Amino acid sequence: MSSIRILSDRVANQIAAGEVIERPVAVVKELVENSIDAGASRIEVEFRNGGKSYIRIEDNGKGMSPDEALLSLERHATSKIREASDLNEVSSFGFRGEALPSIASVSRFTMRTRAEGWEHGTEIKINGGKLIEKKDCGMPVGTVIEVAQLFNSVPARRKFLKTDPTETAHITYNTRLFAVAHPKVAFRVLEGGRTVFQSPACENLCDRVAEIWGRSLADDLIPVDVSDPQTGYRLSGLTAKPGVGRSTRRELVTLVNRRPVDSRTLGFAVLDAYHGRIQKGRYPPAFLFLEIQPQEVDVNVHPAKREVRFRNEGAIRRFVLAAISDTLAAATRVERPNSTPRALEKLENTDAIRPAAPAANPPSAQFPNSAPPAPVQPVAPAATRPAASVSAVKVEVSPEAPAKAAPAWRLITLLKKRYGLFDTPHGIVMLHLRHADQRVRFERILQSYGESSPPSQGLLIPHPVQLEPLASEALRSHLDWINAQGFGIEEFGRHFYRIEAVPAWLEPEQAEVFVRDMVDLLRQRGGSRQRGELAWEAVAKLAVGGSYRRSDLMSEAAIEQLAEALLRCETPHTSPAGKPTYSEISWSEWERRFGKD
Repeated sequence: MSSIRILSDRVANQIAAGEVIERPVAVVKELVENSIDAGASRIEVEFRNGGKSYIRIEDNGKGMSPDEALLSLERHATSKIREASDLNEVSSFGFRGEALPSIASVSRFTMRTRAEGWEHGTEIKINGGKLIEKKDCGMPVGTVIEVAQLFNSVPARRKFLKTDPTETAHITYNTRLFAVAHPKVAFRVLEGGRTVFQSPACENLCDRVAEIWGRSLADDLIPVDVSDPQTGYRLSGLTAKPGVGRSTRRELVTLVNRRPVDSRTLGFAVLDAYHGRIQKGRYPPAFLFLEIQPQEVDVNVHPAKREVRFRNEGAIRRFVLAAISDTLAAATRVERPNSTPRALEKLENTDAIRPAAPAANPPSAQFPNSAPPAPVQPVAPAATRPAASVSAVKVEVSPEAPAKAAPAWRLITLLKKRYGLFDTPHGIVMLHLRHADQRVRFERILQSYGESSPPSQGLLIPHPVQLEPLASEALRSHLDWINAQGFGIEEFGRHFYRIEAVPAWLEPEQAEVFVRDMVDLLRQRGGSRQRGELAWEAVAKLAVGGSYRRSDLMSEAAIEQLAEALLRCETPHTSPAGKPTYSEISWSEWERRFGKD
């Protein structure tokens, strides 16, 4: 008897489901794509328990006849392509004919559908790939698909699913992408009978972004619409204004022929266009639609069709880069006439840097965007501060125990606005101002961790924050821990929060941006390190990321105080990122180099 056998269709479908249907969000994605291909103008998505126990997709598309409904559940049965050459000109979302049989093989599957011209609809029930029932039913034109007990026939797969809130966040985010990709389709998403979001058909993309992603994000975007008649390429949508950035790529959405995709070519082109226009390490929020000929892109390179391959990636990259760069340059020219006089006026009215007045309090580092310990004032005028710095941090700590005995460092001069040259009893020291400033602020923020009542400052006007689902779940799970560190954040609706207080070391005007970055950082760390000192150490590193820069001004007295504060640190030799804070050449080394008299 041969040991090689042909697998049954049921087993083959369950194997295929492992590639196509990885988690509940994949079910929603495949069924919503089918609804859009069917010409639906209204799509409703309902799910419970993160999609594990129940998913329902209802649309008003063209529906199917009884024979078509049965045939659609066969493997590789599709209405999208006929020949292999059709793969070169795929314009629909689905085309493989794998989704429906794969979903039906790992769940309790019910489909009701009715085509135009039929007096009744068709209802089909399947459990674990076995046909249970087929009958007529009454319903309007369109299709309703219900998926219950997902992975009931593959229990091992259920063990790899995340928590209900995490799966819910993935479904919500994915449905948002389709809603943005198709503004003229009305979407409604319900979780356990509660509406997550609802958006009627919109005439323009800006209204759809405002309804789904929030008005604050929509106000930070500018329109893009550039075409190349020679190649037929067109880039449209919305992109961030210069200076607007996020700590992650989640709001950098790229679509090719209205298909949401993860493309390194498009992503790097957008980032290159924003080089010098946003802070390093930040990502611009954008919703960009690239329209090209179907034969210019291959969408059949990934089971979930999230990755694509372009026939001419170089030309695509150059086109997107030029389109975004020209749009940003035009936006800058429009804003410049109003912004330049205001900036000049600020510079003219700004006083020179004020060195700190002598006081009885212990000396402390003085640096821009920060208030050092005791009453020392910030040294940099407002006009010289980095614009929209993510980590405008100030430090206020009570007097500590007597400082460690330290060699007397005498400042000789400031070099290249970055280094301080010091004369010490042991030699010549070159101090890196930014690295030293980061170390001082980092250790002072760490000192606040674990205090019973860390210093906090209430905000006169609370800052509202709207987060996307995954970030909202991360903040909710860490909320008690965050508030214990001097923050005052409370939930104010679904995915809405209100910042009422911040620690004493954080500038109030930077509260919203810092909280967004902190939540993204905690969400990425996840798991075993999401709480405790390790997490707070990561937050402290984030807080000092926007420390002293070359564009900031620092007085000689402030530089000397920074050196004294650095020498009182537990680890004065390196910055939080592990870079050296100073370098010393001893007098004996100088004597060895020059030779003794």
